Amino acid sequence: MPPILDSDAVLHRGLHSLSRRDPVMRRLIEDGAVPSLRKRAPGFEGLAGIIVSQQVSTASANAIWGRVKQRFPTLSPRDFQAATDEELRSCGLSASKIRTLRALADALTLGSLPLDDLPRMAADEARAFLTSVKGIGPWTADIYLLFCLGHPDAFPAGDLALQEAARIAYGLEARPKGQVLVQLAEGWRPWRGVAAKVLWAYYRIAKAREAAPGAA
Repeated sequence: MPPILDSDAVLHRGLHSLSRRDPVMRRLIEDGAVPSLRKRAPGFEGLAGIIVSQQVSTASANAIWGRVKQRFPTLSPRDFQAATDEELRSCGLSASKIRTLRALADALTLGSLPLDDLPRMAADEARAFLTSVKGIGPWTADIYLLFCLGHPDAFPAGDLALQEAARIAYGLEARPKGQVLVQLAEGWRPWRGVAAKVLWAYYRIAKAREAAPGAA
């Protein structure tokens, strides 16, 4: 496994590898789809923040997370184990997110989720540990691995923006969903995480071009 994405040097190493092996990736990178590192805090706080942000707008996620941090300044697993449902609901958390956060807190307290060991695991193995926690799906697991741990091979294939970017970039008739995108990404190992960042960057470029005056 290549080193974690903790510096521009490692990121550019991944970009060079993708450019060398995939002409489409090379074209996207030359076209300006050069991503940044964008790392978040790892550990319980980082993973809990991703869970809170699921399926809500950025503004709503920031507001809810702000109330959570104000109510629980230490943001420890035991805070969520001890809190009542009413306290958690008052922060804006849904019932499903409360259950997931409690399951995460229990897994960390019991030691069944070895968060500190995940950076040394292959992406698939680390994802399996994360998704063993009830309520944590593959997208949440891969976003945590990529943005909190800097795992170079984490790839959230279920992300709609990634699917749409791949459709445009590779001239596909439909979004490559599920295993279709997973198979496409096989050629990017062990830098699938960098490829995901390139596709997100390209997605922003493509959407900006569509919105530009005079765009077809």
